[in-house]
Amino acid sequence: MRTGRPLLAVAALAIVSTSAAYAFGPGADQSTAATAAKKKTTETVETAACTADARYPKRQLRGVWIATVQNIDWPSRTGLTVERQKAEYVKLLDAAAQRRLNAVFVQVRPAADAIYKSSIEPWSRFLTGTAGKDPGWDPLPFLIQESRKRGMEFHAWFNPYRASYDADVSKLPSNHPARRHPDWTVKYGDRVYFNPGLPQVRDHVIKVVTDVVKRYDIDGVHFDDYFYPYPAQGATFDDAAAFTKYGKGKKLADWRRQNVNKLIAEVDKAVHATKGHVKFGVSPFGIWRNKSNDPSGSDTGGMSAYDAIYADARAWIKAGTVDYVMPQLYWSRGHKTASYQALAPWWAEAVKGTDVHLYIGQALYRVGAKDEPAWTKPGELPAHLTLNRKHKQIDGDVYFSGKQLLTNPLGAIDRVAKAHYGRPALLPLMKERGGQAPAAPSGVKAAGMAVSWPATAGARSYAVYQVPKSGKDCHTTDARNLVAVVSDPAFSATSPGTYLVTALDRLHHESKAVKIKVKAS
Repeated sequence: MRTGRPLLAVAALAIVSTSAAYAFGPGADQSTAATAAKKKTTETVETAACTADARYPKRQLRGVWIATVQNIDWPSRTGLTVERQKAEYVKLLDAAAQRRLNAVFVQVRPAADAIYKSSIEPWSRFLTGTAGKDPGWDPLPFLIQESRKRGMEFHAWFNPYRASYDADVSKLPSNHPARRHPDWTVKYGDRVYFNPGLPQVRDHVIKVVTDVVKRYDIDGVHFDDYFYPYPAQGATFDDAAAFTKYGKGKKLADWRRQNVNKLIAEVDKAVHATKGHVKFGVSPFGIWRNKSNDPSGSDTGGMSAYDAIYADARAWIKAGTVDYVMPQLYWSRGHKTASYQALAPWWAEAVKGTDVHLYIGQALYRVGAKDEPAWTKPGELPAHLTLNRKHKQIDGDVYFSGKQLLTNPLGAIDRVAKAHYGRPALLPLMKERGGQAPAAPSGVKAAGMAVSWPATAGARSYAVYQVPKSGKDCHTTDARNLVAVVSDPAFSATSPGTYLVTALDRLHHESKAVKIKVKAS
């Protein structure tokens, strides 16, 4: 459970590419003061209490969603060669690294299908154009590996209840779960959904998720905002039979919310029982409830996720059945119905006093939209992050979606990077996901501007700081002096001077620092 404890330090990993290296930043849990034994040009540096500068967060999640459904982001269209698919993905990751992002949320299960090799569900049609057709390779190991090279966390994004984009299930492969178990499904509008009220559906979703957690080295499991379907005019979600069987005297709306709550709790338990370090989180619709529905709701007037799609994110936070929430706050600061200025503080208050991390889903895709004046201004998106600084519970931001990193509408994402991601950042620490700081790197050597050392046991990456000429202490307290986070035990200094190197485990617990002096050749 993740309730009743003070909120952990919020921040995440930021990556910046310098030649073959990608930079991030270490955590606010460490700070420096010199001590320890010298070894020629290196020495171990102990840490002391220092005050961090909020302008340079050391830990901050900076992510991007990469959607595969309908070929929104990747692959750009069906039927591409394997090499073309790989090249497109690398291009997206390089665009993310250029802006010092440190996490990707890649959609691996768009609609009860798979972007990976599965014995449970068929291959996704968004790879080849034909559902069930083998694309000739398993993309997931490559997707994970390329993110690792750039120092990015990899979160596998699943849609739990969407069964088919086509109401005609006869078009699906024979091994598709909607074909094998038509009694699990409900037709609603022009699509087919799994019935959240059935225990068999929850069991199937858990089986799919745990299969991926077991077989692939992912960092997180991610659900988006689709639970019960968004309301469609004149349509009724026909779950009456399941309600009669399992409702047990509850009101329909309460029963539906309970079904979703059960799934979240059961997935949370299954993921962590399989691999304790894997994170689990959800990106809910941005409005939990309005004040008009509930005095504890936000000062907004839009659709209520609690009432319309039966997603009670506040219940998950209170129960501690998620590691993080990532509300989709896709409105401008001045929006009349749902202002960003009203919603960001509301969510910060919702996680206050808990260990549940809060990341904000940002609408990069809305930048340049002509239907709202605010989004025609390149400063709107950066201003959201400026507002976030006022709320210490906000641990970072994730952008929808990947293709806008390439088109860079109005130059807004570059403005975000310049104003807010000038330095790398480490991932926010999640105490309950375990991990521990590795030993400090040993054998650090400098040959001219090239610095290297043997790999450290238990380290996934390494943080590098440059000590300013002033020589003041507290060099690792925040990201002011952080110059890189590298996956390999080596980096190329950009100027002579004194550097500090730390080792990071996969969750970014940070070792003590080792000092190395770099001299011009």
